[in-house]
Amino acid sequence: MTSLGAVVVGTGFGCVTHVRALRAAGFDVKGVVGRDPDRTAERARQFGVPGAYTSLARALADASAGGVDAVTVATPPLTHAPLVLEALAAGRHVLCEKPFARDAAEARTLLAAAQDAGVVHLLGTEFRWDAGQATLARAVAAGAVGEPRLATVLLHVPMLAEPDAEVPPWWADGASGGGWLGAHGSQVIDQLRVTLGEFEGVSAALPHVAGRDQSAEDAFIVKFRMRSGCTGVMASTCGDRGPFLIETRVVGSKGTAWIEDVGDKVFVADADGTRQVPVADDLPRFGPGGPEPLPPGVLHTAYDQMIAHGLDLPPYTRLCETFRDLILGTPVPADPKPATFADGVAQMAVLDAIRTAAATRAWVEVEAGDGA
Repeated sequence: MTSLGAVVVGTGFGCVTHVRALRAAGFDVKGVVGRDPDRTAERARQFGVPGAYTSLARALADASAGGVDAVTVATPPLTHAPLVLEALAAGRHVLCEKPFARDAAEARTLLAAAQDAGVVHLLGTEFRWDAGQATLARAVAAGAVGEPRLATVLLHVPMLAEPDAEVPPWWADGASGGGWLGAHGSQVIDQLRVTLGEFEGVSAALPHVAGRDQSAEDAFIVKFRMRSGCTGVMASTCGDRGPFLIETRVVGSKGTAWIEDVGDKVFVADADGTRQVPVADDLPRFGPGGPEPLPPGVLHTAYDQMIAHGLDLPPYTRLCETFRDLILGTPVPADPKPATFADGVAQMAVLDAIRTAAATRAWVEVEAGDGA
């Protein structure tokens, strides 16, 4: 198989997940890019990456002799646009993390640039390949619940409940794109779009639950209506000191489907009783050993622990395999469908509407025409 060269921008999630998933998918990771030269060099050493750079331009110029085909961007959201545009201008294929941009307008600029460049452009919504989420979406699409009418997505975790739980400055700053809505809410939005279609409108609140000294929210509560007519609630916080709480459920005209806990167990209940939905062989799952352990000395802060749980590694590897195949022109399965920058536009339109709804305490329509 042809080996593709990649450069990863970002030394946090970029190293913890991107580097490992790209390698598992067959990419040759030639360099990592970070702002701090010492930290970047140390991360490159820890993860066995040959090049450590403080600018993407330098990385592409230095590594091009060996061939850099792709750039992945895993940096704070406000830095996504200039980095993506730089990579596109250099003719590289791009995979960018979510939340995709500052807002939907900036996201449209990135989509247009990617289309003009004629390269592969994907969004880091790896949980489309999560065995539980994909199995639920397929069950709903197959009519297991009839017409979807009510959806509930809940997640409470204690990751940042304590006042001394350390996060990067940008993550605590709402103006910099930090906070729990962008970190986790963007994944929930994508899950709902895959399962139920496009959003029609939202009302929302973005509270500060743990009372930490930060401007970015640590929780979100969103009531939504999909264009299909299905209504629902997505609510989550990372500031709950209590036990872990998770619920993902779709209630329809003929039955109910849900994911049990964290994992791949999906059930359907209808007039015939309750049954477990088999997980298809094409979906990734952990082997008996669980997630691959990280190199020693990588985890230092609460934020490090939050991004390094490892549950995302199998689906992210599948995302990178899809990225590879699209670059090589190899046919990819239609389901799960990879998210492109067009999905990034749609995702940002929903995030914009949620933030406006929370600020105005009003129902806000999601702009039509932003679906991928």
